[in-house]
Amino acid sequence: MSTTLLDRLNSLDRRWIFLAMALAVALPILLEIGSDETPSLPTQRLFDRIEQLPAGSRILMAVDYDPNSAAELTPMSLAFTRHCCLRRHKVYFVTLWGTALPMIDMTIKEVVQAEFGSGERPFVYGEDYVNLGYLPGETVAINQLSSDIRKARSQDVQGTSLDSLPMMKDVVSARDMQLIINASGGFPGAKEWVQYASTPHKIPLAAGCTGVQSTQMFPYYPDQLVGLVTGIRGANEYESMLGAKYPQYAVMSKRPASRRGGPQRWAHRLMIGLIVLGNGIHLANRYRRGTP
Repeated sequence: MSTTLLDRLNSLDRRWIFLAMALAVALPILLEIGSDETPSLPTQRLFDRIEQLPAGSRILMAVDYDPNSAAELTPMSLAFTRHCCLRRHKVYFVTLWGTALPMIDMTIKEVVQAEFGSGERPFVYGEDYVNLGYLPGETVAINQLSSDIRKARSQDVQGTSLDSLPMMKDVVSARDMQLIINASGGFPGAKEWVQYASTPHKIPLAAGCTGVQSTQMFPYYPDQLVGLVTGIRGANEYESMLGAKYPQYAVMSKRPASRRGGPQRWAHRLMIGLIVLGNGIHLANRYRRGTP
């Protein structure tokens, strides 16, 4: 490293570093530069399970998070729902969190209704999907769902009797589901679904959780959990697989996790580069001073 260059780096205004970080974050957002992720085995297994289930399988989609966790969990909730609809599975939305009702409404509007609500075989409410709404009681509600759904909820979120909905005709309890998918932001969430549904009743269960909660959930995989998606990276992995299998969903507008992963990736690369550069400058200064 030349003396002139070293002197310039030693006196570099830190504002240039701030500007570089701002560009590393802003440009991928403005240019819609995403990031593909190689799927981990827990994510791959959930994807494969949904793929392998025969069309018309019943999926209980438990959305247990609030806006505080939406940045991590909404992308995977959208991806799970989109995948189930592509495979023509019947989706039963439910939540143990009162604050999650807007999350369910958004998922239904953005995916089920906007993407699958028209065409030759549109998804019809009551036949292909239903919103059971909020079930109070936390773990008690899971127990009720696992024994008799109508004890936990006799009507859907619109006040329609479950007995009048075609897709509820042969459904008595959560044990009639081929798979439960839980997007978990905390308590009650994936851990409670494992303890009160999957383990005692042998109901196949998969989960998506925040990065913070992942350390609590990995001990349950793969015995109690058939698949596990963790954090924004896991959501990006799932979107990558969905885009590879169904190219119409490879576009960035359908991949919110990838759009968030792009700025993260470039920001991390810049940070690593700056750390390497900073250490190089430090060693060069020591060599100039003759310090061992």
